[in-house]
Amino acid sequence: MTDILPASTSAGDHILVERPETYPGVMVIRFNRPEKKNAITAAMYHRMTAALDEANGDETVRAVAFLGTPGCFSAGNDMGDFLAHALSGATEPPAAAVFIKALALAQKPLVSGVDGLAIGIGTTLNLHCDLTVASERSLFKTPFVDLGLVPEAASSLLAPAVIGHQRAFALLVAGEGLSAIAAHQAGLIWKLADPEAVEGETLALAANLARKPPEALRIARDLVRGPRPAVLARMDEELAHFSERLKSAEARAAFEAFMRR
Repeated sequence: MTDILPASTSAGDHILVERPETYPGVMVIRFNRPEKKNAITAAMYHRMTAALDEANGDETVRAVAFLGTPGCFSAGNDMGDFLAHALSGATEPPAAAVFIKALALAQKPLVSGVDGLAIGIGTTLNLHCDLTVASERSLFKTPFVDLGLVPEAASSLLAPAVIGHQRAFALLVAGEGLSAIAAHQAGLIWKLADPEAVEGETLALAANLARKPPEALRIARDLVRGPRPAVLARMDEELAHFSERLKSAEARAAFEAFMRR
């Protein structure tokens, strides 16, 4: 695979952007920070946003695939990054918020392959994907409230529509995990696969989409996904609460407790 974006920063090592020759038309965005369970820093969010922007403007990219490392998709936001942002007094939105909007506005089909942990944004990212493959050892969990925070990525709108109110409440508010089998039954993911087959199955799905007539694919995808304004409006509403909560005493205490573990 060939990296198509500069890799001069640490984010270039932690987020790999690849164009596999064996899967023409597919861009791969790969979490590659296994020593930190693929926890996402601001630099990593910026790199993924740039990759999605690159895909939007490149006619040779027909589909985008998100992948992690064996046993871990992503443990979610890097807590050290979050704590630093909370203590900095910054007024601009977190890099995560910019990436989340880029996900919602992505013009090419998005697929994901999950093996192992999918925590926080590691779960909600998949709500913006058109197809998700997961191994049976995967776990989807969003401990937002436990961290003194609220749901993000329009998950408070999308999850109830996809998996129903009670499952969404259990996932987003109660912090209960969903096994891959439960997530499949609920409709959060498209297909189950053996751990060693997740990447191949995901790339095959992306390649199949990449072979389809692009304009027909774009229109059909837009029709299925529905209008974006409601999703973007919910993202803004969540972000207002999230940004406020990020600076709260509850969240700060939760982050500091996490960092002491």
